[in-house]
Amino acid sequence: MGFSVTPGWDLRVLGYWQLRYSGVPVEVGARQQRLLAALAVLHTQPRHVLAALLWPDSSERQSAGNLRASVFRISHELPRLLRATDPLQLDAAVRVDLHTVRDLITEITLTGGLPVPPESVDVLQEANLLPGWYEEWVLEQQDHLLNQRVDALESLARSHLLAGSFSRALGAARAAAVVDPLRESTQHLLVRCHLAEDNYASAVQVYRSFRAHLGRELGVEPSAHFAALLGLEPTDLSGSLPTGRKAFERSLRPS
Repeated sequence: MGFSVTPGWDLRVLGYWQLRYSGVPVEVGARQQRLLAALAVLHTQPRHVLAALLWPDSSERQSAGNLRASVFRISHELPRLLRATDPLQLDAAVRVDLHTVRDLITEITLTGGLPVPPESVDVLQEANLLPGWYEEWVLEQQDHLLNQRVDALESLARSHLLAGSFSRALGAARAAAVVDPLRESTQHLLVRCHLAEDNYASAVQVYRSFRAHLGRELGVEPSAHFAALLGLEPTDLSGSLPTGRKAFERSLRPS
């Protein structure tokens, strides 16, 4: 997802932080970056909330002073980027990549996602929020967006499965697995996609790989329901596989 080529401000918080004006990168101080990022992610916020959020280890007076200084610099050095009111907000004309992704997630949630462009899968897979930022509020928002992205990708995969578009369903499920490799519901979808294409060996390989990864990372086994999806005992990979239409119908049952 690239920047707009039309005049005006573009703020990027997915993949990395960057501010551009009419396509040209603009240098911004670290404190101002954090304030703009908070407004991009959290939208309109009261000044006292932002001050406490961005300077949690400072006194109320110090944090309020830091916020005033940052607002002053942005207002004077980067005109028409910030609405310096209380509550604070970005100008309505500022384009933020995160807002586009959130709109896409909302559309998929409401419609099941079939009308969205094919590149939506790549957009959702790559929409990592402010990687390398470790403030507590950022970590919370990263986790929230990650779950929304996986939910949307799973919704796309299910919609494509029901529509008979098995390769697209597999692509969406694989993207969800990249975003969150430990979510079992995503692995169920991967198995169902392979079974829909009669690729039973690939379905079993998904189970085996997930089981090994889950054991390494968390020291637990997949659910018994996951093994049953393939006709396996939970801890026995030597069981026979269900075949034909019966296996596919089992794979389509709700997880």
